[in-house]
Amino acid sequence: MSQRKTYLLVDGENIDATLGMNVLGRRPNPDERPRWDRITAFAAQVWGQDVVPLFFLNATSGQMPMPFVQALLAMGYRPIPLAGSATEKVVDIGIQRTLDALAERDGDVLLASHDGDFLPQIEALLGSDRKVGLLAFREFVNAKFAELGARGLETFDLEGDAAAFTTLLPRVRIIPLEEFDPVRYL
Repeated sequence: MSQRKTYLLVDGENIDATLGMNVLGRRPNPDERPRWDRITAFAAQVWGQDVVPLFFLNATSGQMPMPFVQALLAMGYRPIPLAGSATEKVVDIGIQRTLDALAERDGDVLLASHDGDFLPQIEALLGSDRKVGLLAFREFVNAKFAELGARGLETFDLEGDAAAFTTLLPRVRIIPLEEFDPVRYL
């Protein structure tokens, strides 16, 4: 691995909500959730670098899901439990501030989210020698992210590229022919 690092920022709420509402149409079962260790491994492999995995959590209620936090710690993640007022999008604000701080550091950025609230920060990171990526379900990504592809934003699919799931999800999406594996559907 090179000395350069990939900062992996996970918007867990957004990934879980998109999986539940848009892909499954219900709350995901434990075996249907992403395997966060696979996401870290993918982040390391995609640009051949060490990864600093940051997982943002909403702890405004004053409670932390300790079994989940302990699991994240065991996988090498740095959980970032944030609290604020009920009207604040604490996870989004925390990720926005982190993206702003990364603009002043050397390193590449991989954001796991579908949320357009991060567009200004992602756009500010583009245009240098920095690699910037988005990891999500491609069909549910904010459409404005697609426009940033021409400026260097790379988009990776959670299921297809990162292989983050142990089960085939019931997604209906456009599949590039070079990615089509008929065995997955048999």
